[in-house]
Amino acid sequence: MPAKNVLFIMCDQLRWDYLSCYGHPRLHTPNIDALAERGVRYDRAYVQSPVCGASRMSTYTGRYVHAHGASWNFVPIKAGEMTIGDYLRPMGVRSVLVGKTHMKADAMGMSRLGIDPTSQIGVRISECGFDPFERDDGIHPYSGHEPNPPYNDYARAHGLDAENPWEEYANAAEDDAGDLLSGWFLKYADRPARVPDPLSETPYITTRAMNFIDDALESNPDQPWVAHVSYIKPHWPYIVPEPYASMYGPDDVPPANRSDAERENAHPIFEEFMNRRVSKNFCRDEVRAKVIPAYMGLIKQIDDQMGRLFKHLGDRGIADETMIVFTSDHGDYLGDHWLGEKDLFHEEALRVPLIIYDPSSEADATRGTLNTDLVEAIDLAPTFLEMYGGAPVPHVMDGHSLMGTLSGTRKVDPRKYVIAEYDYSFLEVRAALDMPSRECWLRMIFDGRFKYIHGERFRPMLFDLEADPKELTDLGDNPAYADVRAELHEALFEWARKPRQRSTVPDGAIEGTEIQDRIGENGILIGYWDEAELEDAIKNKWGKRLANANPLLAPTLNKLLRREQPEEKT
Repeated sequence: MPAKNVLFIMCDQLRWDYLSCYGHPRLHTPNIDALAERGVRYDRAYVQSPVCGASRMSTYTGRYVHAHGASWNFVPIKAGEMTIGDYLRPMGVRSVLVGKTHMKADAMGMSRLGIDPTSQIGVRISECGFDPFERDDGIHPYSGHEPNPPYNDYARAHGLDAENPWEEYANAAEDDAGDLLSGWFLKYADRPARVPDPLSETPYITTRAMNFIDDALESNPDQPWVAHVSYIKPHWPYIVPEPYASMYGPDDVPPANRSDAERENAHPIFEEFMNRRVSKNFCRDEVRAKVIPAYMGLIKQIDDQMGRLFKHLGDRGIADETMIVFTSDHGDYLGDHWLGEKDLFHEEALRVPLIIYDPSSEADATRGTLNTDLVEAIDLAPTFLEMYGGAPVPHVMDGHSLMGTLSGTRKVDPRKYVIAEYDYSFLEVRAALDMPSRECWLRMIFDGRFKYIHGERFRPMLFDLEADPKELTDLGDNPAYADVRAELHEALFEWARKPRQRSTVPDGAIEGTEIQDRIGENGILIGYWDEAELEDAIKNKWGKRLANANPLLAPTLNKLLRREQPEEKT
């Protein structure tokens, strides 16, 4: 039996290599590892942009960034853009959000179309096509997000009395005198958050996910569902409550993956990203020694909550009918390559964990296996569509379903390249380079060995991950690699030349006879020499149904019918 439900779990800013099943030497994540042992672990999964909003919109739509247009955080996807919930809802699947989307609503588009943003359709447009069971983006106290999210009410109800418990408890420490120390400051990352672990953000989202599961079973147990359980952490502020705050220390911090050569004759764009405040701070050993143990603690907390969530599925009797997808929206440099945050295309930023557990017997052959295909985050939307029996929509979705990798029936990787894009026009890098905003678009193409990055006005960047897996040597101006750069540039240009905006008409309707038949059916008779030519088209190409559907063609059809009528016998 195929799975009935999907638990679609996404962490924010979780690096692929900070899980023990992906090889981290000090951070043990047994619950996530156990999921990998029951399912498929994808070793080469990449997101379509290294920034939250753009990456998530690609995952939800199954489309590349320039196709859906939400190129950076708080850039809305257009009202009318189809997402996972929009595809699955007509098939009877309940699609809900529990946690973060980083979605900004297209208020202007809804206003133009006369859609009330508080209506059901308006809310779905505002929530990436999901019905929000719990929307919580986390970074809300002074950023224009919801100023008093349900989490704050929950915290107050459990004794955390403050104007903003998210800011004053969940993301703050305190000194010996009891004064608040904001978790926004990297300096305090090694101090425990004031909030008790059970009341912190990650357990809260888990609790709300369990509340949804209970609600679904009680309200309509026969209805299938996709629950997007989207955790805010380990995204900054880098601060975690006990016992996790004390689990790791400076001795657990791996050496930074960087070299002095990276800063010598650096690519101008790369150099300006290295010059950002967050990058300069993460280049300091004292910052990494404070922040990375907290980052690891946040991940350990997530793993513990995965155990809690997976157990709840079993306790409610639906573990054997629920597909589980575990992934991230991007990584975190943490000082690697002299960078902080996640704004470029190194593996630390773009490569993500992806684990899929399919409970159906068809997936028994692949349990515990490692898949090495080139996989993109846009593959998840078509995977869910196929799982529920929907017809593929390649004229809309750019991704490829992974269902064949779960059953072991896909023998050939359909993808030759991974594509990622980044619009850096919103950052101070644009001003430092004196670039017009429309030209601040970086595109990356990766063929599994060579990673080529194109940006307007500058030479390309190129990395050979076979010879240089740590990506420390930029070959973008090395004459020995001119042919490689030319080949990947042409491949990237070929990809860019293919239109992705004709999403309202399927390819088959164009490549088949339907469009031309409709033209004839509507009486648009272009280029015919005489009646005989039209008669031939009706008789041998269109068929009587089409001619009969249009009264303009009736005389010609009647003429044909009289000619084909057998003579009466005398």
